Amino acid sequence: MKTKAEKSIALAERYGANNYHPLPVVLERGKGAFVWDTEGRRYFDMLSAYSALNQGHSHPRIVAAARSQLGRLSLTSRAFHNSLLGPFLERICALTRQERALPMNSGAEAVETAIKAMRLWGYRKKGLPDGRAKIIVCDGNFHGRTTTIVGFSSDPDSYSGFGPATPGFLRVPFGSSKALEAAITADACGFLVEPIQGEAGVNLPPEGYFRRVRDICSRHRVLFCTDEIQTGLGRTGRLFALDHEGVKPDLVILGKALSGGLYPISAVASSSEVLGLFKPGTHGSTFGGNPLACAIGLAALDVIVKEKLPEKAKTLGTHFKAGLEKLTDPRIKEVRGQGLLLGLELAVKARPLCELLMKKGLLAKETHDFTVRFAPPLVITRPQIDQALRIIREALRDLP
Repeated sequence: MKTKAEKSIALAERYGANNYHPLPVVLERGKGAFVWDTEGRRYFDMLSAYSALNQGHSHPRIVAAARSQLGRLSLTSRAFHNSLLGPFLERICALTRQERALPMNSGAEAVETAIKAMRLWGYRKKGLPDGRAKIIVCDGNFHGRTTTIVGFSSDPDSYSGFGPATPGFLRVPFGSSKALEAAITADACGFLVEPIQGEAGVNLPPEGYFRRVRDICSRHRVLFCTDEIQTGLGRTGRLFALDHEGVKPDLVILGKALSGGLYPISAVASSSEVLGLFKPGTHGSTFGGNPLACAIGLAALDVIVKEKLPEKAKTLGTHFKAGLEKLTDPRIKEVRGQGLLLGLELAVKARPLCELLMKKGLLAKETHDFTVRFAPPLVITRPQIDQALRIIREALRDLP
């Protein structure tokens, strides 16, 4: 007789598209840094839904805000005002130091919004000929899964079979400011980049890269747009990853932890010169900025600030990284990362290690075959990290 977990997996495989390769575990509840499966077994969550759960699972403040709003008003569409949209946008602008914000739902929608905003600015403000705007991106990028976005990916798994690619994008090596400057032409209107390439294997650029990018974009009148969907809101030890270099982008894209994992919420924040170009009918979303999302988003941002999660990520990330660096297994090639976004690169395929970690009570996921990404909720404690390190050490010891 099949277990509850086996039944759940069988149903998902029978009726779902085979577009993910999840670990064979079925989760049904979570709290803080932990999740429990259908058999009641507890696991460390070392992925945080790709950094959507910076505040931890089921944070009581965020859950309370959601419950309260559900009993009042959940959706109006943008055909009408709602009482929470203004305060939510004001909060985003205050934290990002931008003048305006445009709310959407998924991270990919926010990236698409930023692309439209940069192109619109290129035509309306920079004076580019219609249809000529170019946006520069990086090799190894991951900004989402829409047809436009996968068209400028360098990962065959993302773009193969989904062409033709949308024109208007040019890729340069990640971390090379010289390549960026060489790629800028008169038609360039924007540079879209992740501060740390999470999906590509937790890749960091050289120190000072973003200060040089800021200078290059300013001199050439190109919008500097940073995708902080995964790195933002405390994950790297600062509120935003670019804060480590004291750099302010022209546009910042937010998502994931903007809701604390309770609801799809994303946003683009920028200046009035950029976002002020949108007029009624030029862009929108039925669910974007709805009252439920705003209530959840306000609570999620309050938790990040009031509980000093960026500071915790900095301190605990240093401790976690040092612990990983002390591992002496010869199959470890490199430990890299910032804050609580860490990558353990192996000389062997990473999937078997992730499966062994799961059996020992820790959930992490491989990315690009050879890297294990560790990104626990920022509410994790030092003793819990020490316990997780012991599990990782044991799994490496038992790995064939």
